[in-house]
Amino acid sequence: MAPHDLRRPFKRPAISDQQRRREISLQRQAQNRRDAQQHARCLASTLLYLQFPQAEPASEPELELESVPEFQAEFGTELEVEFEASPREFDIRQASKLKGSQARKWFAGQLMLPEWMIDVPDQLAQDWYVFARPAGKRCFVVSTNGTTVSRLRNGSILNRFPSALPNGARARDASGSAQSYSILDCIFHESDQTYYVIDMVCWRGYSLYDCTAEFRFFWLNSKLAERSEWFYSKPFPICSPQRSWPEMPLLNHIPFSCIFHESDQTYYVIDMVCWRGYSLYDCTAEFRFFWLNSKLAETGACDQPSYYHRYRFCLVQVYNCDQAGLSAAYVPYVKDGLIFYNKHAHYQTGNTPLALVWKDENCSQYVIDTDSKGQIPSQQQVVLELQDNGNLTTSDDPPVVFGFLDEGFVQKSGLHPGNLLRFAISEGGLSFVDGKLARADLKYLGKSNRARAFADSYSKVVFQHMARHSPLQFDDLLASIGSSIDQEDKPSEVEMVG
Repeated sequence: MAPHDLRRPFKRPAISDQQRRREISLQRQAQNRRDAQQHARCLASTLLYLQFPQAEPASEPELELESVPEFQAEFGTELEVEFEASPREFDIRQASKLKGSQARKWFAGQLMLPEWMIDVPDQLAQDWYVFARPAGKRCFVVSTNGTTVSRLRNGSILNRFPSALPNGARARDASGSAQSYSILDCIFHESDQTYYVIDMVCWRGYSLYDCTAEFRFFWLNSKLAERSEWFYSKPFPICSPQRSWPEMPLLNHIPFSCIFHESDQTYYVIDMVCWRGYSLYDCTAEFRFFWLNSKLAETGACDQPSYYHRYRFCLVQVYNCDQAGLSAAYVPYVKDGLIFYNKHAHYQTGNTPLALVWKDENCSQYVIDTDSKGQIPSQQQVVLELQDNGNLTTSDDPPVVFGFLDEGFVQKSGLHPGNLLRFAISEGGLSFVDGKLARADLKYLGKSNRARAFADSYSKVVFQHMARHSPLQFDDLLASIGSSIDQEDKPSEVEMVG
C-alpha cells in the first residue's frame, strides 16, 4: 500500500493517448492478417522441444544493482516523444537457436501482454470484459504427442506432465490426430496445483489468433466442458454475473496462456492461442473466450488430478464489464488485480492496448513496485533499454523515448546498446502534453537484473507514477460505466419541421 505522503496532487493528462492507440490497434488487426496457422504450429513445437534450464522461482529476484560511477549522467530535458519503429517480425523456427536474454525476450513476446490502464476506455460496459487476475505464474501450456509442457514467459520449463488436454497424455484419445496440438494462456497457482485458463490460442491444431476475445472465451468454455469427467471447473460466464456457462474441462494438445499459482499448484488459464493445431491468434477476445470455455470442457482438464492428469486446470470467471460484472470481479479474494479485454481483440503477441490490467490495494498486494526487500522505494524506479543513438526507450512497439545518455557517459560506464538500465524518477517527475510524455526527470542507478527480458512498458511507468500521486480508482471505473449507460438511455433530439 502506498504511504499517504506519496500521494501528492497530480493532474492526469486531459487527452488519452492510450485511447488513440486502442483505435489504431483495432484498425491494424483488421488490415494485417498473418499466417496464424503456421505461427501456432511452430510455437507449439518450440514450446515442447526447445531445451531450457528448469523453472525460476515464483518471482524474478532483483539482482543487486551495479555501482553507479562517480561522474553523473547527462540526460535530455525537454523532449518530443518519439515512436521509433523497430521491426519485431522473427521467424519462429529460429527460436531454437536463441540463448540467454534473446531467448527470454522471444518467448515473452509470444504472450499477449496487457497494458496498464492509465485511462478508462470508451464504451467500457459495451465493448469490454473484465475478470480477476489470479495470483501466480503466467505461462503457456502446450499439449501434443502424449505430453503436456508449461513454460514461463522467459522460456524456462515450469512443468512437464500428463494432462487430459488433447494428446496431453499417453492414453488412447479417439477425438483427433496424435500430431494435433493445443495452446492455452494460463496462470499456475502453486498452493492448489491448478492452471487457471484465461485464454486459448489454438485447439486441436485450429488457430484462434484471428478470432475475437468474445469467440475465444465462448469456445474455451464449450470445449473444456465436453469431457467434464476428467476436469474440475469453475463457472466461466461470458455475460453478467446472473448468468453462467456450464462447468467445463480441457482437451489434450493445446497451447494455453496460463498463470501458475504456487500455493495451490493450479494453472489458471487466461487465454488460448492454439487448439489441436488450429491457431487462434487472429480471433477476437470474444471468440477466444467462448472457444476456451467450450473446448476445455471437452477434455476433463478441470477435473481433480489423476494418473493421466497431474495438474488441475481452472477457468477464470469472465464478466461483461457492466456495473454488476465489474463489482463481481472486484470481490476480494487471492488475486493480483483485474484484467480487461476488448471483445473485438485478436490474440496480439507483445504489449497491446486492447487488454488492460488495473490494480488497487483492495485487489492486489503489489500495486506499487517494491525493491528486493519488499519495501516501496522513496522514488519510483523504471527500467529502460539503451539504443545505439543513446536514447532510453520502453519495450513498446514502437518504443517511447524517455531520455538519452551522452556518448561519453556510455563509454565511461562500459554500457552497450541493448543494455537494460535502471533509473529513478526524481523530483521533476513526468510531464505530459496532450496525453503524451514531454519530459522525464531521470537519475541513473545502474544495470538491471540480467534475468529481465524487456524494459518497462510506457503504460506501466505511467500507471506506477499515477499510483503514487493520483491513482485511477474503482469509483472512476464505475462512474465511466454509469456515464455510458446514461448516454445510451438519453433520447436523441430530433428537430421537428412544421
